Amino acid sequence: MRDVDVLVIGSGPGGQKAAIAAAKLGRRVAMVERGDMIGGVSVNTGTIPSKTLREAVVYLTGLSQRELYGQSYRLKEDITVADLTARTEHVISREVDVVRGQLARNGIRLHAGTARFTDAHTVHVTGERGRDFTVTADHIVIAAGSRPARPATVEFDDLTIIDSDGILKLDRVPRSMVVVGAGVIGIEYASMFAALGTKVTVVERRSRMLDFCDLEVVEALKYHLRDLAVTFRFSEAVAAVEKHPKGAIAVLESGKTIAADTVMYSAGRQGMGDALHLEAAGLAADDRGRITVDEHFRTAVPHIYAVGDIIGFPALAATSMEQGRLAAHHACGQPLGPISALQPIGIYTIPEISYVGRTEDELTDQRVPFEVGVSRYRELARGQIIGDTHGMLKILVSPEDRTLLGVHVFGTGATELLHIGQSVMGCGGTVDYLVEAVFNYPTLAESYKVAALDATNKMRHIASLRD
Repeated sequence: MRDVDVLVIGSGPGGQKAAIAAAKLGRRVAMVERGDMIGGVSVNTGTIPSKTLREAVVYLTGLSQRELYGQSYRLKEDITVADLTARTEHVISREVDVVRGQLARNGIRLHAGTARFTDAHTVHVTGERGRDFTVTADHIVIAAGSRPARPATVEFDDLTIIDSDGILKLDRVPRSMVVVGAGVIGIEYASMFAALGTKVTVVERRSRMLDFCDLEVVEALKYHLRDLAVTFRFSEAVAAVEKHPKGAIAVLESGKTIAADTVMYSAGRQGMGDALHLEAAGLAADDRGRITVDEHFRTAVPHIYAVGDIIGFPALAATSMEQGRLAAHHACGQPLGPISALQPIGIYTIPEISYVGRTEDELTDQRVPFEVGVSRYRELARGQIIGDTHGMLKILVSPEDRTLLGVHVFGTGATELLHIGQSVMGCGGTVDYLVEAVFNYPTLAESYKVAALDATNKMRHIASLRD
């Protein structure tokens, strides 16, 4: 008889939900995680710290109130790193307590240490109190997460040349910063530091940023960031970074040079598969440390599952949670349906972006007809009350069956507001539901009715011309 029924490696969102789901199904469950990383990357260096930092920035800079009180409005004139990290440290501490409490309540044994496979059913744990031991399990769920990818040619020092983890260790707010990479993480941090008054330059090899998002929404974000003095260098790449006592110089392949206090690389994430001795279990990771899984999140070894960042896209906390739950149910012989195709995407820039479903470009490429309905926050009483006059909500509607094909939101509360549209889409609802529904007034949710009326009026006009 093995030590446990299910062993989970990693305590991030995917690992937590896998362990708790297995425990709820009556299985003996254990988890391995470093003592200083309870909650995984999500709680300690990724999702939670970055989103908390964002809230601190928005609050202390008074950015969201400037439409009402003037462009010079600022809650605190001299914002320090200590001001920003105080809130972050408080939230991280509380979240770690929540995770520990959930594991304890469900009878999940937490082993503090690092794990590596010795065979397909056995994991060696290097303990943190000088005691090594092994744990055997019938099923194993790998949720070891990821770390920032670091180009081999760049000399990171965590002070002048940093990655996204290093952001949280800065000793001061830099006066200038070069962000290499205009992906989600890069643009999130670019917007935060621009709001703090840092002169930010974004360098991106591709011709546009966030190319998986709605183009109109991305253009709105770009306009807003330029208003905060962000400079974009698209179709450019950094050839080298020179480190100097007073800062750094980024040398672009085109020959341009950019001076900055700090250079932050946002070069994607590297899965932690390379640290697990996967070969001992009959597994292998790709060059990004990722493990291949099937639709049930099983690896090539059927009793070993993998979820979260370590399996690659979409590598989001929200999807990782659901992957963990589904993997645990399958491992325990009680499989559930497949993960929903309607996965919301939230990007915590300032302002936020969120969407679900398809974009205009995708629908056009697929030759799917659609009508667009738009609502702008400045047309809503709530938008005026909160001082957000740049936000917008867009719905894409099928003129054939009137279902929603996509919802795209930019502005205050976008990541929360999106779920109304997601629910309507998930239930197979039509634009008529949004037209007929009564929304609280004044709210941002009212934007759904305005956008729905916009779309249906356009479709009615086309129909009347054809009569």
